[in-house]
Amino acid sequence: MNNKSLRKREGFEGQKLIVLPKKVIADFLTKDPVTRQIYITDIGYYPKAAYHYAERPAGISQYIIIYCTEGSGWLEINKRKIMVEPSEFIIIPANVPHRYGAGNEKPWTIYWVHFKGELSAYISQLILDNAGGYKPNLSYSDHRIKLFENIYKNLERGYSTDVLRYVNMIFSHFLSSLLYEEKFNDTAEQREKNVVSSSIHLMQERVDKVIKLSEFAKASNLSISHFSAIFKAETGYSPIEYFNHLKIQKACQFLSFTEMPVKEIALSLGITDQYYFSRIFTKLMGLSPSGYRKKNNAGT
Repeated sequence: MNNKSLRKREGFEGQKLIVLPKKVIADFLTKDPVTRQIYITDIGYYPKAAYHYAERPAGISQYIIIYCTEGSGWLEINKRKIMVEPSEFIIIPANVPHRYGAGNEKPWTIYWVHFKGELSAYISQLILDNAGGYKPNLSYSDHRIKLFENIYKNLERGYSTDVLRYVNMIFSHFLSSLLYEEKFNDTAEQREKNVVSSSIHLMQERVDKVIKLSEFAKASNLSISHFSAIFKAETGYSPIEYFNHLKIQKACQFLSFTEMPVKEIALSLGITDQYYFSRIFTKLMGLSPSGYRKKNNAGT
């Protein structure tokens, strides 16, 4: 008997599979303001999925993510054959012809999801653009697997409104872990290697101080112009703007949880001019410091 005759879509020992009912999708997931952005339609786990194979000549209406943790497999899409190894995942856009399957010698173990929603095309394209192709590489993460397992465990309990919102909000976090892996797996060692991350860490540690742009650049062993360009490209803000954001974030905590006068809060953040502090606070938060405190205390 050849391998072709043994091919199968599912039916693997230890497999997990949930397909959400069409009625649940139509009546709730596509209409609820939270879930209609991104929602799961099918989810599963196939361990050591020997002879796993799927072929869709016209594609399907959902987007597909397959995350390989062991063994190997392959994907054929847009006249390309892509080999998939452990710690790699593939993302398949909706309505694109494709086929994929497990490797012969060491068949893959995969976590997979089908999903749809108003933002699904946009987010899928972000992931593809970020990865430079259909097969991004990921470092293994227990945290990511736990997100998947949490989604699955809750869906096993049924399709209540709360469950459906909860699991799809978790799924958005799962997708963000694929797109922004460095942030998802942030560690002290990574922070030291990354100019922007280490600069933000310095800002957090010295939020009560005045730090000049030249000091940030010097700490990163870069010129001021080069450092500023890298920082803004990564965050969308200049270093000083970002530092002020962190100061205002801290100020909001003081205003919410203490009775400290506004002048004292400004001084505790390294800002000696109370009026300058009030201006930047109002510009960012849309309320003066005293207005923010009043609103917060009123519980609105």
